[in-house]
Amino acid sequence: MVLAGGTARRDAGVAPAPDSGQGPHRLTLRPVGVSPRLLAPNEHLAGTADVGRLLERLAELRATTDTLTEQHPSVTFRPLPQALRRWEAAGLDMGPFRYGLAILRPRYAALGLSRAMPLGRVLLGVRSSTPGAFGGFHYPNQGYRHLQMYALITAYGPMSAGLPERPELAALDLLRAYAHDCLHYGSYRSYRLRGDEVIRTQYGVNFRRHDGRTYSAPDLAGSPTTRNLGVVMEGACDREARSITRHAAAQFGVTQPEGIDRYAFRDVTGLLDVADTEDLAREELCAAVAPSPAAATLLGAMGRYQASVNQRYGMFLDEIGRTEAEDLHATVLTAVISGVLTPLCAWLRDRHGPKAFEALFLSPAYFGPVRPA
Repeated sequence: MVLAGGTARRDAGVAPAPDSGQGPHRLTLRPVGVSPRLLAPNEHLAGTADVGRLLERLAELRATTDTLTEQHPSVTFRPLPQALRRWEAAGLDMGPFRYGLAILRPRYAALGLSRAMPLGRVLLGVRSSTPGAFGGFHYPNQGYRHLQMYALITAYGPMSAGLPERPELAALDLLRAYAHDCLHYGSYRSYRLRGDEVIRTQYGVNFRRHDGRTYSAPDLAGSPTTRNLGVVMEGACDREARSITRHAAAQFGVTQPEGIDRYAFRDVTGLLDVADTEDLAREELCAAVAPSPAAATLLGAMGRYQASVNQRYGMFLDEIGRTEAEDLHATVLTAVISGVLTPLCAWLRDRHGPKAFEALFLSPAYFGPVRPA
């Protein structure tokens, strides 16, 4: 999902707070004996002061889902395991999703993610009382919420009946969303307290200064490629998620349908091309193929996300990775999960010269004079 005026990302339901550090060389710790229900596998606490209170605040934030679901008062959410049981009891085949989980876990383990996001920390929107509501990956204001350590996902398709009209496509869309948000769950994060507020001091390979300046500047409007670390990380997560979904679709013989489902299928499997993006930028076309205005809105969001995230990240891999694009992609993901930039910096330096990481991503304003609060 792309929020207007912000970096393209699906975990934007809780805005990132300005960081108090300036780079990767900060003391972080993972307290011994802390329940995995409280911290994700690669979450850490920055500094040593007020660790007890910081853990208390995280526990408070992660103990309830009320602040998440109240953002969607018309939607009925269920924990993902419960929703899957209900769908399968109704005779819907969730085989593509189950297969995707099986191939996802070893792949993510190879990238450094030791524990996948528990299915119980995913809330699936299965029904909406809003006429014409249409769910899916690009439904407004959903995705991974890092402070609460929960993911909000809506089932693909019309949301009036509580059961998907196209079960195989709903299973693939769900797999793409879970695989995507699972990488956000497993990405490196460090937290500290500012007063009584929990703030993020590092996310993946990205940093913020205490006055809010980010390491890399936003891309220029209309740029075909990216030099923004937020877009690089978001694009890497979605490329991996869509690759897994594409394998699941092939395994179960799911073929490309027509109408709005055609674009959804091509989206979740990573097959959208420039012509598709141009189509999705045309409001009249979206309205013509969509069964409701909400569905047309979802198509428009799909096109914007493809143009601003996936196409830009694909171009970045092509121009920087060249014939080694997939190796660069894996190196980026490994760095996002571990929070260690050394292998990524070395990869870029070996192919593009000294300080290639800084040359690609560092904004001139990042180390400028500190601005008044």
